[in-house]
Amino acid sequence: MSDFDWMQLLNPEFYITMSIGGVKVGLWIVLFIVFAETGLFAGFFLPGDSLLFLAGIYSRDLVENFAVIPSDIANVTLLSVLVAVAGILGNMMGYWFGERSGYYLYKKEDSFWFKKKYLIQSKDFFERYGGKAIIFARFLPIVRTFAPIVAGIVTMDKKKFMFYNIVSSFLWSFTLIFSGHYLYGMFLEKFDIDLKHHIEKIVIGIILVSTFPVFLKMIKKTPKQE
Repeated sequence: MSDFDWMQLLNPEFYITMSIGGVKVGLWIVLFIVFAETGLFAGFFLPGDSLLFLAGIYSRDLVENFAVIPSDIANVTLLSVLVAVAGILGNMMGYWFGERSGYYLYKKEDSFWFKKKYLIQSKDFFERYGGKAIIFARFLPIVRTFAPIVAGIVTMDKKKFMFYNIVSSFLWSFTLIFSGHYLYGMFLEKFDIDLKHHIEKIVIGIILVSTFPVFLKMIKKTPKQE
């Protein structure tokens, strides 16, 4: 028996193709990771965008964990819906935790790790850009993990949160899963390139693209000097 390679945990394909006792469980692992990324504050180390893009490539294999559906479009659509629901539930859990812990954070004294002014600034931010914040955060690694928590802490209106939570979840899942699915087919048919043989390049490329806006904002943001 070969030693387990812990680096596999950073590879989305490892989760998608996972099997236990010969039973494929990739679909359930993908759904759990999407939920845990915001609902349980775990999974932020895994590039979720890459996971969904690859899920689109393996859509038929994943859906077969759930049901055998001959229609190709039905497979990718069902997968996108299931992932969107997992994302919605995860955000709801994150919001609930933030809402419950908000009172204690408002009462908490400033420390090296916690500054109350950032909490106030977050509240102002969500009051001004609440909807957009939830949607944009869904496409940004790490940020999507904490956005619903902050929304709960600053007591963002629940109906407004749920509306943008649902919109952002479906937009995120359908965009990335359909892109992976149909780009895979296009590259295979027109260029005879099997994207399954270039997983590492795809993951690196998506990570760079998805994190670029964050780094750009960090570079542009300069502290004011008195």
